[in-house]
Amino acid sequence: MTAPAYRRLTVEQRRGQLIGHALALFAHRVPEDVSLDDVAAAAGVSRPLVYRYFPGGKQQLYEAALRSAADRLEQCFDEPAVGPLIERLDRALSRYLAFVDEFDTGFMALLQGGSVVGTSRTSAIVDEVRRDAAHQILRHLEAPEPGPRLRMTVRTWITAVEGASLIWLDEGKQPPLSELRAWLLNHLVALLVATAADDPETAAATRRALALERPDGPVGDLIRRALPLAADAAHLLEPAGPSDQAEASDQAGREPGWDS
Repeated sequence: MTAPAYRRLTVEQRRGQLIGHALALFAHRVPEDVSLDDVAAAAGVSRPLVYRYFPGGKQQLYEAALRSAADRLEQCFDEPAVGPLIERLDRALSRYLAFVDEFDTGFMALLQGGSVVGTSRTSAIVDEVRRDAAHQILRHLEAPEPGPRLRMTVRTWITAVEGASLIWLDEGKQPPLSELRAWLLNHLVALLVATAADDPETAAATRRALALERPDGPVGDLIRRALPLAADAAHLLEPAGPSDQAEASDQAGREPGWDS
């Protein structure tokens, strides 16, 4: 008789196999609805064998699956710093959204702490993904040690990507993934430009990025479509009157600075 398949696998291979099956189950069912028996059945092994590799039970297996998912997500943003910025991030975002699409309804439980089996360790894994994504984007912006405004801009965009991904799943994966990706990239450009208006560091990073963009690229297309809207608001370019300037100055004096 042929020996059981598990005897032909090394420890790491078996662990990887069990994690893979658990991750596949968590992809479409929240973790609290997945049992060790489910994982054992999917892997074609016994429940005691699962415990042999994960003596901490489902919590340990869940954390291992989350770690595996986090590693994949961190790899999504690992993109060579070559070519136009938005084209680089387009490729990274394509990989990220493909992951969201693949893991479907389990995305919230895996990456948003939406599970009763979540702990401080699982939250730390999720936060690590966000920090790594921010680090990668700031690297592409050539700002390894960003000031508070640029750092907040990038972190705000990452939050928007995460939130939009969840809304996209809730809306039955509409609009099409390509439209969602294009909208998110445009959102980043808009955030950078808005922050650059008041922050020299962000302005310098944005200028560097725009200098690499091509006229026939996505940023060129965005600017061509946005300019007519700006033209319709030309009246806003008129100089402010003395009373308006005084009010703006008084308001600025009352608002706390970013570094306060």
